Amino acid sequence: MKNLLRSIFVVTFAALLLATASIPSDAARRTAAGTSMYDGTWSVAIYTQRGDCDASVRAALRIVGGRIYAEDQSYQAYGAVASGGAVRVMIASGNRSASGSGRLSQNSGGGRWRTATGECSGQWTAERRNW
Repeated sequence: MKNLLRSIFVVTFAALLLATASIPSDAARRTAAGTSMYDGTWSVAIYTQRGDCDASVRAALRIVGGRIYAEDQSYQAYGAVASGGAVRVMIASGNRSASGSGRLSQNSGGGRWRTATGECSGQWTAERRNW
């Protein structure tokens, strides 16, 4: 009887190991679902260094599947983050728009921006708001 229980335990344990080994990791599921390591909500601070634009502006952006979207309805954001972290984005509000480029790491980033007309330019920094 002891050997029978031991055999049942061993077979059950082996089956559990095989079952969990066949479950894809969280990273594999994210990749398969078309997500990126940069997905989530980011707080972006935009600083003017040249021109007569607001000295600083803060925006919340959401990245989904490597694509950038506005978190707020008061402006639009379009762009993408490459797998290596390179960013290209365009933000528009009313008749004003600006484009930016830079790089994200796992939880922060930064780069440069300029208005569509070239009258203003500066730097931006980003920080991940949620994991």
